[in-house]
Amino acid sequence: MLVDSHCHLEYKGLVEDQQGVLSRAREAGVGAFLNISTKQAEWDQVVGTATRETDVFASVGIHPHEADKHADLGRGALLSATENPKVIGIGETGLDYYYEHSDRDTQAKLFRMHIDVARETGLPVIIHTRDAEDDTYQILTEEMEKGAFPALIHCFTASEEFGRKVLELGLTISLSGIVTFKNAKDLQEAAKSVPDERLLVETDSPFLAPVPHRGRPCEPAYVADTAKFVAELRGTEPERLAEQTTANFAKLFSKAML
Repeated sequence: MLVDSHCHLEYKGLVEDQQGVLSRAREAGVGAFLNISTKQAEWDQVVGTATRETDVFASVGIHPHEADKHADLGRGALLSATENPKVIGIGETGLDYYYEHSDRDTQAKLFRMHIDVARETGLPVIIHTRDAEDDTYQILTEEMEKGAFPALIHCFTASEEFGRKVLELGLTISLSGIVTFKNAKDLQEAAKSVPDERLLVETDSPFLAPVPHRGRPCEPAYVADTAKFVAELRGTEPERLAEQTTANFAKLFSKAML
């Protein structure tokens, strides 16, 4: 069994044929899905799909691109949304300095608020970071000093040094289809050094389709291709990697009770 630890089932490219998407993934061996939200307006839809589908779970959070539009979001709204039994994670949240669709200070404020709620609830924070390694690490370090919280870096594409530092903080690293790209040699090297017990796989679908599906909308079924590639990269069997990453997901997202 595999878990797609990060997908957007409500996004264009998947939502039009959501049942077909889920069916194809299940046939490919995907036994659980974490349906990720990026803005408050999505929460009901994301949670609704998780409520309807027994093997789908949900997150609630605000993507850094959406931070300016949620500058006044109180922690109470996020905390209340986590009470749903199918909500097992908080995010995605974090920092994105590549596009800078939102003010950096507002991104940081919301990132810290998500962490605060994670600390209170015990639910993992799902972190997006792009071109913001130093500030992401600084916030994580400062917040860990206030009290530990579970977290992962989703769609990891950062430096090997950043990976080492967040692993030392206790975070988990999730690899997407980017790791299969021909120009991802540095990422492939970094992926080899992630401890077995700290590794997840994801699609971030409908984005970032792995080889051999480049040019198509990504689907959760394709997590099997990423997992196979990562297994070969790490010198292990795909079945072993599937078993390990599923166990890691179940441990980190313990509310899912797989």
